[in-house]
Amino acid sequence: MDQKTSSVSMDARIVRYGDLIPCKTAFIDAHTPGSDSKENFTIIGGGVSESPDQHVHIAETPGFNIGAAGQPPKCRNSLHSHRTAEVFYVHRGRWRFFWGRHGSAGEVVLEPGDIFNIPTGIFRGFENIGTDYGMIMAVLGGDDAGGGVIWAPQVIQDAEDHGLILAETGQLVDTKKGQSLPEGVKPRAQLTEDEMKNFPEVPVEEVVPHYVGRYLDMMALAAHSPALIIGEHGLIRDKPGFEVEFINQTSLSGAQGGDGRHHILMVHEGHWQVGWKGETRTLAPGDTCAVPQGLSYELSPAMTGTGSLFRVVNTGDPAGPTATDLD
Repeated sequence: MDQKTSSVSMDARIVRYGDLIPCKTAFIDAHTPGSDSKENFTIIGGGVSESPDQHVHIAETPGFNIGAAGQPPKCRNSLHSHRTAEVFYVHRGRWRFFWGRHGSAGEVVLEPGDIFNIPTGIFRGFENIGTDYGMIMAVLGGDDAGGGVIWAPQVIQDAEDHGLILAETGQLVDTKKGQSLPEGVKPRAQLTEDEMKNFPEVPVEEVVPHYVGRYLDMMALAAHSPALIIGEHGLIRDKPGFEVEFINQTSLSGAQGGDGRHHILMVHEGHWQVGWKGETRTLAPGDTCAVPQGLSYELSPAMTGTGSLFRVVNTGDPAGPTATDLD
């Protein structure tokens, strides 16, 4: 990447939190009571939205996708699974994450700044249990985000009962709008009972200790330099095709870029300044910045007070299931 990256080209790679464009019909449960008021955002890459109305802010992918889900209180996202990593961190609100065929195998409550690398191969859902509109940010492994969503059978049935059919081609058909499946196209088949055996009921004691990172712990780990949160030797050990680092206002050593990898900056708290070749931009909470590959930059707090952000970088590992053999 040319080190003379202009301010104009960098501005095109910054997605401001206040400029995020939601889609309210992104998934098959968009009409299902309890899930019909959620909003989906695709920030980097096309994500896994099933709706042609989904707005994509930055189409180019660095080996993974960045998205977000916004939900009012008591709204939930239905049980689903992915073939590649799905990592969430809570930006705003209080959230309950649950998993299992019927969402009863285990659950964990996360607060702002907490992160969850949900193991692949299990059905998972999440619910805003706070008192205000909440937002969770997401990283999905792979340029194609794992090829889409795998829904629990009851989710597909509930959706059909409320007028939405998922075609075998991956597109939603809204019968409430008079739409119907194209000729020769069938509804996507529900998983059989034999196929459901591939989605285990993982107990909570096997999930929370190994896949959850708490904000206060990460703040302590990043006291002097960026802390590796998800990675082969991270707090959460995994090789999903990307690494996640945590940086706070005192993580000055090692907060520079330009190592040839894609660097995605996701601000959680405070204001941060990105500087390169005499240019600077300030990032605010909720902003996402896709630094051009190979561009040397400096990162520093833009004001006093608490600040934190997540930095996601690509690795040479292929996107795939959660690693279980790193010991």
